[in-house]
Amino acid sequence: MNKSISLIGVPMDLGQSRRGVDMGPSALRIAQVGERLERLGFQVTDRGNISVKGRESLPQGNSQVKYRDEIAEASKRVSEIIYKVLQEDSTPVIFGGDHSIAMGSVAGISKFYNEQKKKIGVIWFDAHADINTPETSASGNVHGMPVAHILGVGAEEFLKISALRPMVDPKHFVYIGLRDLDPPEKDTIRKLGVKAFTMRDLDELGMKEVCSRAIEIASNGTAGFHVSFDMDAIDPSNAPGVGTPAQGGISYREAHLAMEMIFDTKKMISIEVTEVNPVLDHANKTAQLATEMILSAFGNRIL
Repeated sequence: MNKSISLIGVPMDLGQSRRGVDMGPSALRIAQVGERLERLGFQVTDRGNISVKGRESLPQGNSQVKYRDEIAEASKRVSEIIYKVLQEDSTPVIFGGDHSIAMGSVAGISKFYNEQKKKIGVIWFDAHADINTPETSASGNVHGMPVAHILGVGAEEFLKISALRPMVDPKHFVYIGLRDLDPPEKDTIRKLGVKAFTMRDLDELGMKEVCSRAIEIASNGTAGFHVSFDMDAIDPSNAPGVGTPAQGGISYREAHLAMEMIFDTKKMISIEVTEVNPVLDHANKTAQLATEMILSAFGNRIL
């Protein structure tokens, strides 16, 4: 694994309704994510935060796709810095912010590898599918739409963040942890042929088998995979500081096992952690867990 890591904060809270997620990057820094990665032997550069305007100074705009223009502009900035970090042979570690930031993350990563004639995979940990479009979304919140645009369907303003369409081939995209989906999302998942491991699959198969299958899907025929981890994938008893909690999620040890298995593959090319909301948290518990998971993804071990 590359020994250079670049931390990139994206304090985006425009993609959802509950305030506070813009403080997520600060919460992870307070949990000393950079210092703890350095203790694992990595060279860590903190690139600071991407500039994102606060909603107080912005019109909401179209109710079907709130804050569309600013989210699109911020996503382009995210894409550009991640592309630059990869050019410098450093591994991006991105923390948000709401999950709409993933459109920019995946756009930058896919651009870099496409120039090498290579594809990428994505392993997406989430309680929610995030595969609505402006036409199917009941809320108009963009944090429920990034997967649709990554896979090539949705609003033109978001699709043109990347020159690639789709950014990721649906056959290389895989969900882990789903348990709260809108009916139109179920239809889109089936239509695109995306593999989704729900919590029932985790109950029946166990995290070891699910993660093994997910790694195979995301790495077969690709240069490697991006990990996008929404903290609401984890049960709220362990990750209370999220805007859209859903009971019955991934356990503390299941989350660490998944990250440890991902490290073992040496195929992770980048990772992002989203939806950490300190306003809703208890003593920074969710950011601490997010930091521990990142450490596991970079090789931290019990023994």
